[in-house]
Amino acid sequence: MTRTADQEDWSQVSSEWIAWARVPNHDAFWAYRESLAAFIGRGEGEALDVGCGEGRVSRELKACGYRVTATDRVRELVNAAREARSADDYAIASGADLPFEDTSFDLVMAYNVLMDVEDVPATLKEIRRVLRPAGTLVISIVHPFSDRGHFATTEATSPFVIQDAYFGSKRFEGTEERDGLRMHFAGWSRPLEAYATALEDAGLAITSLREPVPNAGDGWDRMQRWTRIPLFLWLKARPLELK
Repeated sequence: MTRTADQEDWSQVSSEWIAWARVPNHDAFWAYRESLAAFIGRGEGEALDVGCGEGRVSRELKACGYRVTATDRVRELVNAAREARSADDYAIASGADLPFEDTSFDLVMAYNVLMDVEDVPATLKEIRRVLRPAGTLVISIVHPFSDRGHFATTEATSPFVIQDAYFGSKRFEGTEERDGLRMHFAGWSRPLEAYATALEDAGLAITSLREPVPNAGDGWDRMQRWTRIPLFLWLKARPLELK
């Protein structure tokens, strides 16, 4: 398998991510966890988690009732997901080159992975290939609006400042530190239209859209700001009938 620049990024920080993701209530995922499970909904059948990381979303898919196959292009992350018994099957694979037969899955999850992919259209076309005609693709991305700005201060009422042009694709890199852990992030920031166009070109139609509000209760004071500006954007899409 050819290593991509994005794969190299995550290979270098896989141990950081495993530590970062596995501390309960450490990062934003946990403030949205219940809402994410509700958005996925109870189901059955075969689910594919593309870009599974250390496996926490695969575990949520299993809790929703699915039989889960977890894939990631980084071997260390797939091994971590396997060690945590996150799924039922595992594969080391890029989202643009999935080792599965056509129409294999009832649900495909792409949780915060499309921002790490340079060629989103190719990845969505491959996901479309393995998705069953009545299947559902669930996508989470960092909201394209919030990705182009920042809060001026840490206060809950802080103004949100747009610092970059919204349109166009932009490479980002950054580091977060919290509670003794450090995580290096890198990926691509794109406008919503880029994702919508890629879905359309792949033969996938958006059927649902959410801008979730975090749980900002006890222990989540730092998320209070994100009850005013959406941090994430969630989509569901289904295959269009091929002519």
